[in-house]
Amino acid sequence: MRSNLAVFQLFGFRVHVRSGFFIFMMLVVFSQGTHYGVPLALFLGLFTLIHELGHAIAARNTGAHAEIALDFMAGYAAYVPSRPLSKLERIGISFAGPGVQIFIGGVVYLVIRGGFHTPLAGNAVQIAVFWAGPLIGALNLIPLLPFDGGNILQTIIEVFAPQRARKVMQWLTVAATVGAMLAMTTNPSLRRFVFFAVIPLVSVLATMSNDRTQTRRAEGQQALGRAEALAWASGEVRFPAGTVPSPWFRAWQQIQQGNDAAALHVLLLDLGDSDPVNWWPPDAAPVDALRRIVEVLPTPLPSGRPYSSFVLSGVLLRIGRYDDAAHFAAQAYTTHRAPMLAVHVARAAAALGHRGTAISWLRTAAETSVPMASQALREAQEFAAMRNDPDFVDAVTA
Repeated sequence: MRSNLAVFQLFGFRVHVRSGFFIFMMLVVFSQGTHYGVPLALFLGLFTLIHELGHAIAARNTGAHAEIALDFMAGYAAYVPSRPLSKLERIGISFAGPGVQIFIGGVVYLVIRGGFHTPLAGNAVQIAVFWAGPLIGALNLIPLLPFDGGNILQTIIEVFAPQRARKVMQWLTVAATVGAMLAMTTNPSLRRFVFFAVIPLVSVLATMSNDRTQTRRAEGQQALGRAEALAWASGEVRFPAGTVPSPWFRAWQQIQQGNDAAALHVLLLDLGDSDPVNWWPPDAAPVDALRRIVEVLPTPLPSGRPYSSFVLSGVLLRIGRYDDAAHFAAQAYTTHRAPMLAVHVARAAAALGHRGTAISWLRTAAETSVPMASQALREAQEFAAMRNDPDFVDAVTA
């Protein structure tokens, strides 16, 4: 996560203010001079916050959990739906930001100008309000990414091509911005505006690169998961380059050869490892095999790096040792503060019938990762009888 210089609550939303936000404000003042730059920076900050509040309030009205971040050249309103949203609801959330920015900015501009006048005339404060309010709000409705208008158009395209809408919008943005840049560079009066076409182009190219990286990572994880499942099902060890069977499978191999000490060594070695994890959890392992592997571990159970401890607490949940899972994950959480461990404490507490404890730990997980807590509430079988409990829903959406 990016570091925050300030975090505060506004209208029930957590607002993260990051260093890039202040750097951008200083650049505005530096580039425009103090006379125009100071009011422009102040109103840019104010109307950016108003814009993101529009998104956040619209998202909350659908039952989603929303947070706001103010960063370099932009603000972000991230939200996690509590249910599938309709396309009209998503369009409404996208429009709410620029809509409220245009409306409030226009009202403020009319008040301080005393009525309708030439937009870009007036004193420094009046010009700053017009630029930071209605003008930038309207520019955000341009139907290109990453603007809100682009998100609205992408949602509309999803009606006709749900699987390809994102790619269509990305390439449409690249084509439009490159065309705009070429047109501007050939027109001397427009060359100074080329920078405004560069912003969406760079943003979309970065997003496309990140999408490719995420796709490759997902494909690699899927291949690793299939290899782990194959190993448990047939004993065949065929793993992608750079990955290995889980320590649980390797421990099981040792146990099958009657070597419990070697199995324990494999598990302890993994818990103490600090290198990046290159194995898949034993999701495909038979419960009886996992139960036998856990028997070789000492008491109290050893903990180590967060991922390995998370897998161990998950194994304890699978074999029905809920009390051990709760205590082990809670102890590991005190060292690593990983939300995935807090989720396992909540699952174990729910399985034991400790409703209040489960809600408390689910809320703890949500403080760091709302998506992870929401996914657990939707999918973990231990919460099956409680998914419609308002207190559980509030734990991850409040």
